[in-house]
Amino acid sequence: MRNCIIVIDPQKDFCSPTGSLFVNGAPEDITRISNFIKKNTETIDNIIVSLDWHQPFSIFHPSFWTDENGNQPAVFTAITLADVKAGKYVPAIAPVTVETYLEELEQSGEYLHLIWPEHCIAGSDGASIVPELQEAINEWSRTGKEYTTVLKGKHILTEFFGIFKAQVALPGVPSTDWNLELINSLNKYDNIYITGEAKSHCVAQTVKQLFEYPDVRKKLVILEDCMSNVQGFEHIADPTWEAAKSLGIKFAKSTDL
Repeated sequence: MRNCIIVIDPQKDFCSPTGSLFVNGAPEDITRISNFIKKNTETIDNIIVSLDWHQPFSIFHPSFWTDENGNQPAVFTAITLADVKAGKYVPAIAPVTVETYLEELEQSGEYLHLIWPEHCIAGSDGASIVPELQEAINEWSRTGKEYTTVLKGKHILTEFFGIFKAQVALPGVPSTDWNLELINSLNKYDNIYITGEAKSHCVAQTVKQLFEYPDVRKKLVILEDCMSNVQGFEHIADPTWEAAKSLGIKFAKSTDL
């Protein structure tokens, strides 16, 4: 049996209490993920770690927008296409692209466009893997194995929750469209364990994206004790998790494996 574990966005800004977008429960999740890796060092063949990797000036950060009074929107503000068309919020650049993005996002029925605190800025301490997990990965790697890192969210004009594709792919920007190389690489594994942050957003979207790939989907094992929700969004991804169960995707606790 070949086994892979995907750890989604185990970064300080999400997983440390001082992080700019701290997820309640993340430190305990990190401990369980680290213990799972240590316990199963010999049988884990690959560790894939996704990392948010953002610019301060991004479509989901305050500095990208001003309201009708010239002020930046507060964090956790939802901005709709209707808001932009009415002049309630004005993007600093690329208004046509921004309106197209919002239109496609809303038509998809996915998450509303939200303004987040600046987080996981490329190269910053907040974007780094939390030390507890990094050391567990390092110990695993010292047995002669290489882990894989996937940087996501680098483009300033689209949100990137799931690790395989942006919420809205941008024309002419292949890095925002399906990462087929990564998806195809998962075919060689018998079990693909899913962990990380946040359950309500990036983990849920990663799993949902794999609904379209049944050969990979059937290998997923959701380690439900290794992820937590963004506070205030505890139920936003419930339809995704119900759909996963209906598709036969496995759920387990890391301590039972």
